[in-house]
Amino acid sequence: MAKNPGKPWFTGAPRPTFPLRLSKTRLALAFLVAAGSDGVSYGTALVPPVQWMVDLLTALLLFGLLGWRWALLPGLVAEAIPGVAVLPVWLLVVASVALWGAIQRSGPYSRP
Repeated sequence: MAKNPGKPWFTGAPRPTFPLRLSKTRLALAFLVAAGSDGVSYGTALVPPVQWMVDLLTALLLFGLLGWRWALLPGLVAEAIPGVAVLPVWLLVVASVALWGAIQRSGPYSRP
């Protein structure tokens, strides 16, 4: 049986995606972890290996508290750049997750 390349491989309606709501307790704990990490990172800006370990531990804790969020990965990359540790990157990342939640996939595009 040959497959029809013009027909999608799935049949039926797509499943609706519901954004995961975070509890206030988890968000408060995430803000505390982020604030603590930014404070420690500010003090360890001259010792990069210690700062990397703090950032890795922070990312793991935030993944545990907030779940898999794509917004955490750019925060981890930004913290690895020398000199960025003086900015409150983790607080900004947690604030963006709190405000916008998960990155949603847009609907299907129609082609002309």
